[in-house]
Amino acid sequence: MIGKLKGVVDSVDEENLIIDVNGVGYLVSASARTLRALPAVGEAAELLIETHVREDAIRLYGFLTTAEREWFRLLQSVQGVGAKVALGILGALSADALSSAVARHDKAMMARAPGVGPKLAARLVLELKDKAPALGAADFAGADASAERTPKLPKAAEDAILALVGLGYAHPQAAAAVARISAQLGHEAQTAALVRAGLKELAQ
Repeated sequence: MIGKLKGVVDSVDEENLIIDVNGVGYLVSASARTLRALPAVGEAAELLIETHVREDAIRLYGFLTTAEREWFRLLQSVQGVGAKVALGILGALSADALSSAVARHDKAMMARAPGVGPKLAARLVLELKDKAPALGAADFAGADASAERTPKLPKAAEDAILALVGLGYAHPQAAAAVARISAQLGHEAQTAALVRAGLKELAQ
């Protein structure tokens, strides 16, 4: 089973990419969000892979983060969600937004994804509510950053999280965004810079 591919982006279309690994081109399906975030054609890329083996085909699904791959697996545990719908959901909602939607039972947010009607959205938030927290604990950078982790962040980061919560964002969503940005900007980053970057990321 293929778990990761590291090579050069050969081509990208609306639903797939081809990644060239030592002269072998692998066709990989990915969410719209992942495809947008890929390096340019001809540049190096590394993808986490979920391999689906069927009688008539072997399909590869690619992800840039562990959180996205885990959500891909988790979403398909819900009746009515196959690989295509799962990728559609991941294209419409980030891992943080998914965690927030499940935590708040936000069916309207879940229904933003293509192929997800009101009934499926309700089923998703209901069936995932007991599974999503474990996912967040497994990958702090990608999914649901728990409140227990926030004291480990710098004071400026804690203040930035509170500011984003005050602006209406869910705490897990704000905490995950600030944690990522804090790691990128360094522990010396000031609250104002973290809030600006957090708002930009959460708006994506």
